[in-house]
Amino acid sequence: MAIAATTISLAVAREVRARIMSGELPAGARINEVHLARSLEVSRTPLREALTRLVGEAFVDVKPNRGFFVRPLSVEEVTQLYPIRARLDPWALSLAGIPGAAVQRELADLNQQIARSGADATAVVDLDDQWHELLVAACPNRVLVELIRQMMWRTRRYELLYFRTPAHVASAVRTHAKILASLRRDQLSVACRQLEDNMSEASPALLRAVAELSS
Repeated sequence: MAIAATTISLAVAREVRARIMSGELPAGARINEVHLARSLEVSRTPLREALTRLVGEAFVDVKPNRGFFVRPLSVEEVTQLYPIRARLDPWALSLAGIPGAAVQRELADLNQQIARSGADATAVVDLDDQWHELLVAACPNRVLVELIRQMMWRTRRYELLYFRTPAHVASAVRTHAKILASLRRDQLSVACRQLEDNMSEASPALLRAVAELSS
């Protein structure tokens, strides 16, 4: 029974997360648990478990005696999250070393898929996350890799906003290609610097976009 309840809670969290990221549950809105539970065809218990999980993922805030609210995007969060991500990925790549030829080919293929998905921000973010995970998959520090995965969830709503602009997709594709070129030349330190640039370049555009949403 406990396993079944956990499975339901995870499924509910996944659906609520998707509704937040799509804007169906708008930023700053109070979550009506009765209506949402009815919409999801679940009881309040797994819904509350799911919402508590999403508090930990920074998708939802909980306010005492008021309930759960969709966490708004914020300039402050961008300025705090992205410098961390810009350190984690290059560190993991430096520990992972130069990927083998087969992995490099897979990375190149994923990058081509990103280029072809330019109008679909969700597809771009999914593929971009796959690209970055594969790049550092050989990192021996598994805690570091898990931190990167957690950061992907924390930044996902911002990435969806960023990749709505085709020019940003094209910029990411170009930077990925440069990183791959450096890896093919066995220039790991250069690739790590380029990866840090890739992680950092979104910040100015995101700061502007989030500021516009908040105004």
